[in-house]
Amino acid sequence: MTYTEKLAARIAATGSNLCVGLDVRATSADQTTANWILQVIEETAPYAAAYKPNAAYFEALGWEGVRLLETIRRQIPSDIPIILDAKRGDIGETQAYYAKAAFEVLDADAITLNPFMGRDTIEPFLQYPDKGIYLLAVTSNAGAADIELQSTGERQIYQIVADMTQASSQVGLVVGLTNASGDVLGNIPDVPLLIPGLGAQGGDLAALKGTGRVAPSVVNVSRGILYQDPERSFAEKAAHWHDLIASSMNA
Repeated sequence: MTYTEKLAARIAATGSNLCVGLDVRATSADQTTANWILQVIEETAPYAAAYKPNAAYFEALGWEGVRLLETIRRQIPSDIPIILDAKRGDIGETQAYYAKAAFEVLDADAITLNPFMGRDTIEPFLQYPDKGIYLLAVTSNAGAADIELQSTGERQIYQIVADMTQASSQVGLVVGLTNASGDVLGNIPDVPLLIPGLGAQGGDLAALKGTGRVAPSVVNVSRGILYQDPERSFAEKAAHWHDLIASSMNA
């Protein structure tokens, strides 16, 4: 089963397009932290189409944090896709090692990549045809205007990145909800999208209404589940975002 097939199956089984971001603000990789993350996973699993651990938060804890990420990955139910948010982007040989780390060691189902060093930087990841790739196209930060939304004349930079999805059906795009206007969504192919920017970043779900996209896509919520409204359970918050996303994407 390819990543896209696995994601589509999970979305169909749960009726969910929610990706739960694991941006874990921990000061140590001890058992307390592990138990907290496992509680998040246990409570949110019924509502999750995918999980997205952010590599930086684990790497900042040293080797213990990397080991914690490997441990957590093994605890996530096998039918729920794992998107490693690493945004790797380097020359070929280095990328080959990044690909090995992500897909062989950690056994992630998909990864985010920075495509701005060119097409050859994604080729090592294409050697894993059952895995998924999300290229940064229009990110959710204000700095998207500095490069991604700049025009080369007739086209914008993100459209050139979008052309790179033609390399394989396993390649999708990161499109931040805060910058996902109708024009942006209309200018990119119908490929899987990873959509951050909802919740704490203030993205508007209205941008997704009426787009008619068919490829399986997920909307990420991290802080809105992990840290906002601490009086509510992780399950309650995940259910809330699940319902909001479903009502928008199915409109």
